[in-house]
Amino acid sequence: MEPPPEHSEVDSGTTINAEVLFEALKGEYESTLAIHAVRADFIPKPILQGSFKSLQNTHYYLCRFYELAEELPEHKDFCAKVAYLHENSKSPNGKFGFHVVTYNGDLPQENGYTDTWEEFFSNGFKHMINLNLERGGPWEQIESLKSNMLNKVIPRLIRPLETNGRSIKPSLVHGDLWCGNAAIDTVTDLPLVYDPSSFYAHHECMKLPYNVSKQLLINRR
Repeated sequence: MEPPPEHSEVDSGTTINAEVLFEALKGEYESTLAIHAVRADFIPKPILQGSFKSLQNTHYYLCRFYELAEELPEHKDFCAKVAYLHENSKSPNGKFGFHVVTYNGDLPQENGYTDTWEEFFSNGFKHMINLNLERGGPWEQIESLKSNMLNKVIPRLIRPLETNGRSIKPSLVHGDLWCGNAAIDTVTDLPLVYDPSSFYAHHECMKLPYNVSKQLLINRR
């Protein structure tokens, strides 16, 4: 079947802080660009990201337009493409992280490069806890959780993955993989993902969000 014409769509807005919006769209563009370079048939083709000259504090991200069916992709096709992305991507410096900040909604991720998965995971966990406290105020239980996770859980569960000769390959992951960010291209009848907030990570770190949302979607049928 012939591919559709090169139409495009624009993601833009002014509903959140303009600086945050610009960085969020930049993160989505760079994430899409990275995934597209590895598996071009798994994510919309990115075109451009920037700011409108005539509209103050208004920014955009432009990509190719696809007609999507909002259905859960077939597991075989979907998982094969996810696995291909993880197996064939390569961190540009061999480290965990990403070269720009990416966002989940208006939540910036801590993507600073690290040499180990333990350090990257710890930094990201601390960042999200601190962001929660900054936006929501003091919370004794979550502050206790922070200490126990960093001092007990992470060293016991994650550190052994990279000791005694074991290692983890930093793989490019979607970063926000759930059923709301996956659909079916109606032209090819194959799965597409979108709205990524990528980083180089342990390849299994994206399993739980997708599996949980997949089950929720199945339960609605």
